[in-house]
Amino acid sequence: MTVQILMPALSPTMTEGNLAKWLKKEGDTVKSGDILAEIETDKATMEVEAVDEGRIGKILIPAGSQGVAVNTPIAILLEEGEDESALASAGSAPAPTPASVAPATAPAPTAAPAAASAPAAAPAPAAPAAAPAAGGARVFASPLARRIAEQAGVDLKTVKGTGPHGRIVKADVEAAKAAGPAKAAATPAAAQASTAAPAAAAPAPAAAPAPAKAEGVDAKALADKLGMAYTAVPNSGMRKTIAKRLGEVKRTVPDYYLTVDVEIDALMKIRADLNGRSDAYKLSVNDFIIRAVALALKKVPALNAAWTDEAMLQFQHADVSVAVATPTGLITPIVKKAETKGLADISNEMKALAKKARDNALKPEEYQGGTISISNLGMMGVKQFAAIINPPQACILAVGASEQRPVVKDGALGIATVMSLTGTFDHRVADGAVGAEFLAAVKKLLEDPLSMLL
Repeated sequence: MTVQILMPALSPTMTEGNLAKWLKKEGDTVKSGDILAEIETDKATMEVEAVDEGRIGKILIPAGSQGVAVNTPIAILLEEGEDESALASAGSAPAPTPASVAPATAPAPTAAPAAASAPAAAPAPAAPAAAPAAGGARVFASPLARRIAEQAGVDLKTVKGTGPHGRIVKADVEAAKAAGPAKAAATPAAAQASTAAPAAAAPAPAAAPAPAKAEGVDAKALADKLGMAYTAVPNSGMRKTIAKRLGEVKRTVPDYYLTVDVEIDALMKIRADLNGRSDAYKLSVNDFIIRAVALALKKVPALNAAWTDEAMLQFQHADVSVAVATPTGLITPIVKKAETKGLADISNEMKALAKKARDNALKPEEYQGGTISISNLGMMGVKQFAAIINPPQACILAVGASEQRPVVKDGALGIATVMSLTGTFDHRVADGAVGAEFLAAVKKLLEDPLSMLL
């Protein structure tokens, strides 16, 4: 039986992608784990690996194709013993569910918080147990799946396949093996849902009625009317995703804003002292802010949470997303478990993540997740601003420029280096008092930086 290789969904927000490059050509033998192609998503360029074994019979979508919808067949894989004559029947086969390829850079979900760059995914409902095959009924499974099942002692008759036409593939067997005999019939989606992060598995809020579509603006008509010359710059996939998500946020999230001023003279002194001690790291003010935000979330756990209609999801760790500007738009790589890391570790990790972000080389697990975001425009001279929340997170902290300002201390006028921090909070998760408590905790840590070193 031929296998259709489909355009995979490599991120929760991906609906289409660009097939940048084929790394296999027609006639090439494919083994499980082989890299088949490079796909450009709305966030990064990712390699896609094969799940099944066989031979590339026909490439349906050529390299360089743009806007290929998810689940569109992009190639046909011939199994052992099949020849090109099988392609005729494959051409009329209905498009199956996506199981023929898997992202090489996206491992099975781990216990991480919800995606920072995408809305919380709805839980994958457990599939009903597969009824054992009757008598001598044939069980359709890939050769690799059969081999793994034999080695693991998994009865394929109890495994429900998620591959093309109900075919059992490697992921099905591995999920059955991990679940144990009592759950052997669960699909990989159900198995993953049981181990996935709270926010990733959180039921999505009921969809609100779709708002009336705003009337579009025709660029040519507008320019002709105004007599203006223009150049049309096509929107990137990332820019389209940003526009869509931020529009949804402003329509659906009841947010509020709080601002505090932080004196950072002591922080600047300690930063200069620490940077002079070693060439192994160079601490930035942002590194101190990441550390302070993570520790403040541990002090105010009510904010380290996400809203769902059924329950408030409170996370165990502070995974801090940091906005990084790239040529195609903003992306938020994550410093995971930041409360457990020292300043030097945070600094080196953030530098590496920022470089990968600008090179369009982040893996999904490096930008999908996070329990809070930081956006710093202070380095660009912006004194104060309010950022837009990145759901399902409950807060984003906007960092302004540090500058010398007049301050009053003990009734006397003085000069201090002051930085304004503005938090945008989801009112469904945190009332104003909680937001204020969080900002007070961040302020205290930044004004007493030695407390962050303990």
